[in-house]
Amino acid sequence: MPEAAARAALPPSTAAPQPRPPCKVLDLGRCGYAQAFDLQRELVAARKRGAVCDQLVFVEHPPTITLGRNALAANVLAPADRLRALGVAVEETDRGGDVTYHGPGQVVAYPILDLKGWRRDVGAYLRALEEVIIATLADFGIPSWRDPGLTGVWTQRGKVAALGVHLSRWVTSHGLALNVSTDLGHFRLIVPCGLTKPVTSMRELLGSAPGRTEVIGAMRLHFGDVFGRTMGEIRPGRGKNRHLA
Repeated sequence: MPEAAARAALPPSTAAPQPRPPCKVLDLGRCGYAQAFDLQRELVAARKRGAVCDQLVFVEHPPTITLGRNALAANVLAPADRLRALGVAVEETDRGGDVTYHGPGQVVAYPILDLKGWRRDVGAYLRALEEVIIATLADFGIPSWRDPGLTGVWTQRGKVAALGVHLSRWVTSHGLALNVSTDLGHFRLIVPCGLTKPVTSMRELLGSAPGRTEVIGAMRLHFGDVFGRTMGEIRPGRGKNRHLA
């Protein structure tokens, strides 16, 4: 029998598809930046040891300006006394990028992923995070896109999501911040990500803000699709060591 005909005569493969690796999902709710940073470091150490699977941590921070590894002091426009009067904290961090703002009404997601089980490519990882945001926004009827040469997600009214990540032995930390109903006035305290471009929110784009639960639910599903993970149900993450249970 000719080789091509022999191949055609073979029965279809009965091999079961490979299961997706698991990813636990935690929601810390409102949580201080330093506390969430400590949790990320603990989870990264556990992930490196193989003590936990991949994790996706959602959080909402109180008003906080964060300074990435490449931050320029000049990009914090407000003096320290004004920031104190507004109740805005300033935190140094080990993520990439410049200066950014976190605050109420923002969905922040910190993936703790071992990229050795996905792709060892930082650029591909950033583009994948952007894809998660773009797909999430599409669920709410918001067209969005990447801006070539820049990191983040953009809309007709400006930048709606920022990214900043850190990798250690291919395990990720930090991640993304999506403006849902954020007070956009606080972005005037800084030069966001070192860019003099407008910043917007889902509330500004839609006329009203969707619920936080709806947004993180959509993001959880798209994260699983983009990264090929089986996503756990969203669990509260408060309390010492509950995230390791």
